[in-house]
Amino acid sequence: MKQTHLKTDYLVVGSGAMGMAFADVLVSESDADIIIVDSCARPGGHWNNAYSFVTLHQPSAFYGVSSRELSNGKFDQFGLNKGLGSLATGAEIIAYFDAVMKEQFLPSKRVRYFPMCTYLGDGVFKNSLTGEVFEVMAGKTVDATYLKTSVPSTHTPNFDIAEDVSFMSLNDLPKINRRPEGYVIIGGGKTGIDAVLWLLGIGVDPDAIHWIMPRDGWMLDRKNTQADISFFNDTLGAQALQFEAIASAHSVDDLFDRLEASGVLLRLDTKVKPKMFHGATVSQAELVKMRLVKNVVRMGRVKSIGLNEIGLDGGAIPTGPGLVHVDCSASAITNLEPTAIFQGDMIIPQTVRSYQPVFSAALIAHIELVKKTEREKNALCSVVPLPNHDTDWIRLMIPFMMNQYNWSRDNDIRDWLTQNRLDGFSGMVRGVSPDDIEKQVILDRMKAASLPAMAKLTQLVGQI
Repeated sequence: MKQTHLKTDYLVVGSGAMGMAFADVLVSESDADIIIVDSCARPGGHWNNAYSFVTLHQPSAFYGVSSRELSNGKFDQFGLNKGLGSLATGAEIIAYFDAVMKEQFLPSKRVRYFPMCTYLGDGVFKNSLTGEVFEVMAGKTVDATYLKTSVPSTHTPNFDIAEDVSFMSLNDLPKINRRPEGYVIIGGGKTGIDAVLWLLGIGVDPDAIHWIMPRDGWMLDRKNTQADISFFNDTLGAQALQFEAIASAHSVDDLFDRLEASGVLLRLDTKVKPKMFHGATVSQAELVKMRLVKNVVRMGRVKSIGLNEIGLDGGAIPTGPGLVHVDCSASAITNLEPTAIFQGDMIIPQTVRSYQPVFSAALIAHIELVKKTEREKNALCSVVPLPNHDTDWIRLMIPFMMNQYNWSRDNDIRDWLTQNRLDGFSGMVRGVSPDDIEKQVILDRMKAASLPAMAKLTQLVGQI
């Protein structure tokens, strides 16, 4: 078997969004040599296996890599996202990352890309088609696969399915060529939301949809995530309201009541208290549409699907051969356990700002290049844990706010944030004129509430 020896400054394992965002900063801000290894045939990671109608949940304006625009500032002109920043489709994202590799990375002559290769560890990877083995002597290894993403097409359900049950992954939903009696959507997360909205969008009667929701989830209002200056009052106003809600809260329950009342968090049914938070982001129009579905089953997780009955934690519900069962139970991120990002000659990118993995990977790469000691790097890159339970919203806010504070005190990082398109919000803040009283009032509210909010979060964590 052929064996090849290579040498590089950085071995990046994974050409998904985080790996590409990390490598992009190395290419743009250093003269480092880089090797990128991935098991897929094209860059883009899990997007290669995404369902055909998938889109981003947050604006394209701050997704992708730092050096190349994805949205060009476009706003959707119709549909449930009308008036808000465009949401790139899965196909657009795959084409985008492919262009970044072919038009930027490879022409730099400092990036070598090895698709269709399995990383075996310790700098060794193997070409899945030829069997050729590569041994890499790398200055540092970047594990951009640590936050493993599970997608419907590659997900194995953790419940029993009887033979002859009409069951499919979300990817196969658009392939249906006959009219079923109805649809059973299994899962209340982002993919479940996408499935329901897609069905409603093509005209399926809401009463024909049965939505099995093991846990209701808190959601974010997409209007509050816009990076365009025209949305300053929404985006930064929501930040001010968020800090004020935290600072004023008397208990965990009171905090969530205040966050909902201020429009920071949304829920599907105002009579059902959510127990989940995954950062799902929706528009108000999408929320109205979702609420048309009345057959929502809240009896826990699915344990089994038979020809005539679905077993759940809390009992059973009837089903039938005329119903199509759609699996949306895959968890977006399967590895929720944080670890130190900088570990000797190993770098493990994770989220250092909530809900923004590509921004996080880019900033981590910049800090790798400009800071000298591992201690200093990790101090600036506290991991913001990925949320699962509702109260994880509280847990993630503490490192999120600490990181923001530490970055604001570092001149280099503060300037980098202002210029980097994946941030979006720092430039919006720095660009406010002292004469713009309305915007200055919002910034003053944020500043006034930030320290009391941090103190209150520490108290609330003790109540969880």
